[in-house]
Amino acid sequence: MAERISARQAVAVLTGATADGAPVAFTELPAPKDVSAPDGPLAWQGYDESRARAAARTGEDESVICGTARVGDTEAVLISFEFGYLGGSLGERTGNRLEAAYTHARERRLPVVSLIATGGSRMQEGMLALLQLQRVARQSALTRAAGLPQIAVVRDPTTGGGWATLGAGADVILALPGAQIGFAGSRVRPPDADPYAYTAEAQLTAGHIDAVVRPEALRDTVGHWLTLLTGGATATPDGALPVAAEPPAGLGRAAPPVTGWDAVTLARDPRRPRAEAYLDAYFTSRAPINGDRCGGTDPGTLCGFGVHDGRTVAYAAQCGTPVLPAGYRTAARLIRLADRLGLPVLTLVDTPGAANDAEAERSGAGAAIADLFAALATARVPVTSLLIGEGGSGGALALAAPGNTWATPDSYFSVIAPELATAILKRPPEEARATAGQLKLRPQDLLSLGVIRGIVPPAGT
Repeated sequence: MAERISARQAVAVLTGATADGAPVAFTELPAPKDVSAPDGPLAWQGYDESRARAAARTGEDESVICGTARVGDTEAVLISFEFGYLGGSLGERTGNRLEAAYTHARERRLPVVSLIATGGSRMQEGMLALLQLQRVARQSALTRAAGLPQIAVVRDPTTGGGWATLGAGADVILALPGAQIGFAGSRVRPPDADPYAYTAEAQLTAGHIDAVVRPEALRDTVGHWLTLLTGGATATPDGALPVAAEPPAGLGRAAPPVTGWDAVTLARDPRRPRAEAYLDAYFTSRAPINGDRCGGTDPGTLCGFGVHDGRTVAYAAQCGTPVLPAGYRTAARLIRLADRLGLPVLTLVDTPGAANDAEAERSGAGAAIADLFAALATARVPVTSLLIGEGGSGGALALAAPGNTWATPDSYFSVIAPELATAILKRPPEEARATAGQLKLRPQDLLSLGVIRGIVPPAGT
């Protein structure tokens, strides 16, 4: 179990604290005027007394505080839950405050950072409490449609509707080590449930959150994310589309291959620079997103946001391995988020093809690839792609920008691998080399066919 801190202590972790531990420069938003019947809307006996005790214990008059503050260089609306007040539960007054905070964020064009610690909806208000989840979901959706980023910091514990709205619905989800996270709270889970499944670390492994961050690193991490996510076109007065990202310079062989089989050999060379090398050379700093939010991750697909020439560029990069369905879904999530925030996208294409084993089919390979094709086809922001190695059929094409794909000299793109084409054509295996030539898969062939825009020069030229 993670250490539990108060709502104001959580804000102070992000903003810094004064000598008495109060948050630095946190301007609390005025609470909406609430009219409550004795013992609440259900006349739940003892409810007013429970709220009075919670207020005396915590110093708060509700389970959430909302305000504005600077985190790093960025002003944001902060929403922080007080778990000591009736378990951080959501009631009507909580919903009023959350709606007011989101409205303020949209009016001032500010990102939203939620510091969540909640057990869910408040039983003493019955279905009226549960309906607050619909209010929160609407406010989050309106803020998303306005092109404003939302970051969740998941504290201990975060369960029920609070996790299923403010938490899991955020653009970037960070969690404190050991935090309990799950839709099911600790008292309603099956008795034989694996307790590890409800931890931040398990949620990271399953691709449901982006990172587990220690408290001492949280301020810098959230500040970095806010800087990355708030520089898009939607943050400018006219909302003009951003300029396309330039393709990276080549890091490998400078001369184009002589034959088709040479191109295949160069692209498959284990010594060839891979995605990590290109990302490190291109970005001065970057932060990854993790997972497809459907229970899957793909270590062979790297997605995130980085700084190139002083501006934010989103990236999705294949690492030379067969791409899992989770990789395609994560890339589609990345592209849609960048599109909503008005940020240009860079993709690096390098895969022998989509994973085609039985598990990949059970995980929805076709649907995942189709969704990535759709995300690229409908993106309003410019997408730039660089083929840095193998371009194996539709599994590679799914990440290639229509009309703006470039290639390095040590790469190839083909409708199918030469060996598989040879088998399909019922040719002897030894004819794979000749088939490679017929497929016109070399970078210079791709250029002459109009498949790519150009062959990038090597770095330093």
